[in-house]
Amino acid sequence: MAGLESRPMPSAVNPEGAFQNRLRAVALAVAAAGAVGAVGLTLYTGRHNNSRLLMLAFAIWVLSPFVGFLTADARATRWSAPARTTLHGTMLLVTATTLTIYGVVALGPPRPKPASFFLVVPPASVALLAAAVSIAAAMARRASR
Repeated sequence: MAGLESRPMPSAVNPEGAFQNRLRAVALAVAAAGAVGAVGLTLYTGRHNNSRLLMLAFAIWVLSPFVGFLTADARATRWSAPARTTLHGTMLLVTATTLTIYGVVALGPPRPKPASFFLVVPPASVALLAAAVSIAAAMARRASR
């Protein structure tokens, strides 16, 4: 029986690990759906634009934060638990906020310059994600000392 005690607990038994796994799964699913929604709302907003190249550039630009989320998640396996939790929580927050902004612009009353929202939100999203994860990582390092 001594061998059973020395094994690491699987995440199904470890509540913190199970929470991390569920949060990660939800964050990735929401980010994937958000990426599709963001591109769809972008294309809908620009549907009267005749330049296919410009619409492609906007779609790639709007998609870039979601690619950043996936890149950060791939690297997060080596991060502390608080930093990973912050990453996944911020992914959820940024995705919801992004879709809300794009939805209001695309489906709301006409705006004089709707493209400005689609230009500003992606870098703001990346900056928010970077700031949140950096703060969480610094706090985790400070707590471990």
